[in-house]
Amino acid sequence: MSQYSNDLQRGLKNRHIQMIALGGAIGTGLFYGSAGAIQMGGPSVILAYLIGGAVIFLIMRMLGEMSVDEPVSGSFSYYANKYWGGFAGFLSGWNYWFNYILVSMVELTAVGVYINYWWPNIPHWLSALIFLVIITLANLVNVKIYGEFEFWFAIIKVAAIIGMIILGFVIIFSGIGGHATGFSNLWSHGGFMPNGLWEFLLSLTVIMFSFGGIELIGITAGEADNPNNSIPKAINQVMWRILIFYVGSLAVMMIIFPWDKVGMEGSPFVEIFAKMGIPAAATILNIVVLTAALSVYNSGIYSNARMLYGLAQQGNAPKVFLRLSKSGTPIIGILVSSFLTLITVILNYLLPGKVFMYLLSVAVIAAVISWTTIIITNLKFHKAKAKTGEAIKFKTPWHPYSNYFCLAFMAMTVFLMTQIEDMRMAVYVLPVWLVVLWIGYTIKMSLIKKSKNVNKSQVV
Repeated sequence: MSQYSNDLQRGLKNRHIQMIALGGAIGTGLFYGSAGAIQMGGPSVILAYLIGGAVIFLIMRMLGEMSVDEPVSGSFSYYANKYWGGFAGFLSGWNYWFNYILVSMVELTAVGVYINYWWPNIPHWLSALIFLVIITLANLVNVKIYGEFEFWFAIIKVAAIIGMIILGFVIIFSGIGGHATGFSNLWSHGGFMPNGLWEFLLSLTVIMFSFGGIELIGITAGEADNPNNSIPKAINQVMWRILIFYVGSLAVMMIIFPWDKVGMEGSPFVEIFAKMGIPAAATILNIVVLTAALSVYNSGIYSNARMLYGLAQQGNAPKVFLRLSKSGTPIIGILVSSFLTLITVILNYLLPGKVFMYLLSVAVIAAVISWTTIIITNLKFHKAKAKTGEAIKFKTPWHPYSNYFCLAFMAMTVFLMTQIEDMRMAVYVLPVWLVVLWIGYTIKMSLIKKSKNVNKSQVV
């Protein structure tokens, strides 16, 4: 009898799915990356998060349609393969895996920044290495352990953001040991859009990284014990999460503190409360942003392993990734993904302080490819269902116009990235990465063809 299981275990309960949806959405992009967006857009970053969030909500509804119709591991890679074609499935799966490797690297890089808030002399690479080992071990146990980790990570993040918003309202309306701030910071430091419309648009590119990973809800479908109920519920709540946790928290920050005094030394959330003379709040928030980074890294290891498993099922990855442990976890996928994330440790050693924006920009490009694939696959999914006359259980609002709007937004995001020096390199990487994927797919297909020819000759 083999020591490995044959199937992923449906061990994720509804409460896990709900909190995983939050865990994928609230991380370093909001807590640390928002500093760059604030420098570009000023208080108008609030509006930018609202626009970006609306686009992401529509894309999540498109993914939700397909996930509810067929809840499988591998998620949109499986759907792209089924409704668009072999190369689309290959590209979608490997690109998402690559994207989350990058996201994992970004989160581990941010961990070093947060640890330095307390211990400035600890090098970033050492912090990254320690937490990489801890999270990898947790994922190797079973999916319920991952779900519990993510559940409590997300509880901490949610409680902290709600607490921060409440504290912010107290400061706005009554003050703490001083005068109430009121709302004047929204316009008294150069206006609501201090750097003009162009910089506001540029801030959207940084903001979109904040939403990278929210599509993890679709990945969980293969291990959800009741996907028809939990997936729609989680996706429908995405908009409220965006309004409360992104727009709400950023609005409070921009109201209580002048936008032009937010730097890039650490999380702007922590910086603001530290500069306002509330050290206890700043320390608590630093614990929270550290937890948030670890949460998203935890989700990265989870989703990467499941995507490799799904790719192997499709024949788009080596069969070794189908091997599961006794507890039903894709052990090879976890170890390989974790090992590749070790590159972060090396990069932080060689390029201390410069890694974050480089990784973020390439991650945004990879996320744009994933979102674009979901949008186009959803259009093809609708055409396939129309031919068979099958009803769609969980419809996307305003289809197909919402699909075309989101595609235009993705194209605008890539163009805007060419206008930002630190992100331009990632746009140049895009065609190279697509060519690499095409070569990989071509090699795969030639090997399959060769294998069939060998089998034919053996039969003869």
